[in-house]
Amino acid sequence: MRDKQDLFNLKGKVAIVTGGASGIGKATAAILAQHGANIVIADIDIESAKKTAKEIGELGVKAIPISCNVLRDEDLVNLVETTVNELGGIHILINNAGGGGGGKENPFSTSLDNIRRDYEFNVFSGWRLCQLVVPHMQEAGYGSIVFTTSMSSINKSPNMSGYGGSKAAVNHTVANLAQDFGPVVRINAVGPGATRTEALESVLTPEIEEKMLAHTPIKRLGKVEDIAGAMLYFAAPISEWVSGQTLFVNGGGVQTLD
Repeated sequence: MRDKQDLFNLKGKVAIVTGGASGIGKATAAILAQHGANIVIADIDIESAKKTAKEIGELGVKAIPISCNVLRDEDLVNLVETTVNELGGIHILINNAGGGGGGKENPFSTSLDNIRRDYEFNVFSGWRLCQLVVPHMQEAGYGSIVFTTSMSSINKSPNMSGYGGSKAAVNHTVANLAQDFGPVVRINAVGPGATRTEALESVLTPEIEEKMLAHTPIKRLGKVEDIAGAMLYFAAPISEWVSGQTLFVNGGGVQTLD
């Protein structure tokens, strides 16, 4: 029987967190560091990445910021090469960076370029990073990849076809890549429900929150730490026989406005 101290032990592991300077990415970087992992904060906002890396470093691990626009292949290649050169390898990848026009994608007024961008952000960039990091994980003998997906991947809502479709593609991409990456590398996804990030807080009103919680058994919105906890589970040895799965962290419900 494995010692319980080993189940979440990430000491000596190296983790890349894309979109790691703020929100869910920052909370994930922090919880991985608290369990011993050295951290790369990859973010398009390098000044915020530097600030977050400094905070993470105060937890007693190595933490470095790397400027990365996930839509630029040269940035992805540089991210992987710099991580290996500075920290000695890669064991964990949190494919958290993403974006798109969810809620604004009226099919009669949006453009195909906007829909294509959803897939470039949420599917293609993460797939490419997997391709780049898996050989390093196989060499290290340990690998865990976690994508951030979304409840929109299973919800059905107007003006969401590109964003929701791209996140659904993430779920199935993960399920299929698990077949390619095993047995050394595991790959899973975490799907947040409505979570108190800066983006949500900017539009949240008491009325909107009440509607969101109408069908949520755990009567509060998510915190970034709730999502980070699921990321830790997938990153750590405790989930060593789990791959190809999507875990929705949503208070047991659906936070829609209808």
